[in-house]
Amino acid sequence: MKFGSTDHPEELNLELPKDDEATAKVLAQNKTGLQDIYVGCAKWNRQDLKGFYPRGTKDELVYYSTQFNSIELNATFYRIFPKNQSEKWAQKTPTDFKFFPKVPQSISHFQRLSNCTDIVYEFCDSIAGFKEKLGMPFLQMPDNFTPKHFDRLKYFISEWPKGVSWALELRHTDWYNDKSIATKLTSLLEANQISSIITDTAGRRDLLHMRLTSPTAFVRYVGANHSSDYDRLDEWVSRIREWNSLGLEHLYFFIHQNLENESPLLATHFIQQLNEALGTNVRGPISLMI
Repeated sequence: MKFGSTDHPEELNLELPKDDEATAKVLAQNKTGLQDIYVGCAKWNRQDLKGFYPRGTKDELVYYSTQFNSIELNATFYRIFPKNQSEKWAQKTPTDFKFFPKVPQSISHFQRLSNCTDIVYEFCDSIAGFKEKLGMPFLQMPDNFTPKHFDRLKYFISEWPKGVSWALELRHTDWYNDKSIATKLTSLLEANQISSIITDTAGRRDLLHMRLTSPTAFVRYVGANHSSDYDRLDEWVSRIREWNSLGLEHLYFFIHQNLENESPLLATHFIQQLNEALGTNVRGPISLMI
């Protein structure tokens, strides 16, 4: 994941910006308290996560799912798997494990949300195989998908299958920099109960809009393979503690690295700090706990 990478993170201001003032109002709508926390990596491939798997591990997913409670499933970005494949993956994992599949690039990057209703239904049918282990699928739009495509986004949202909650990641800053556009966007997302993903990568601090559109916080965090990654995660723990006091209902937090072999270490650190701050018991790799 090279998006937003930087060779000199130590030269950047890596503090989290203040929340958008509307975030507290959105969180206040939740009266049930914090329901669940899912933290994981983006993939379970042995080659990417060198050193994470014990010698002799025969099935990476089986082992991975005993260490973390979720996976951001990027594999679905590249193809739509048969429904029975989702069922097989689900059967391999513990009862508390969830998959958060990425919407295929055929929808987001090739069709750019146009004339893709059939593909959307094919994708949703595919991930239905996860059953109760399906987390929240998410749609990541390319950098050049701008507010001029608002009507296309609005129509796409209206066509998305009812009953399948999902999250949206927009990477062009015009969605957030213009107050009138940002208000129009967030009103659309709130009305349809769609979570607005916050993307935190060292080289693109302009995507930290800090505006929740539902009581679900979905964060995609990209480390810089630098010691500052841990400080950035600690800031997130502080912010999530604030959100929890305001009414956070769900937290989905997934950790990437440009060199993914360090992702389990970062995720483990984050889980430890979060459990201490919130008094929760999110599970992580015991062997990596400090």
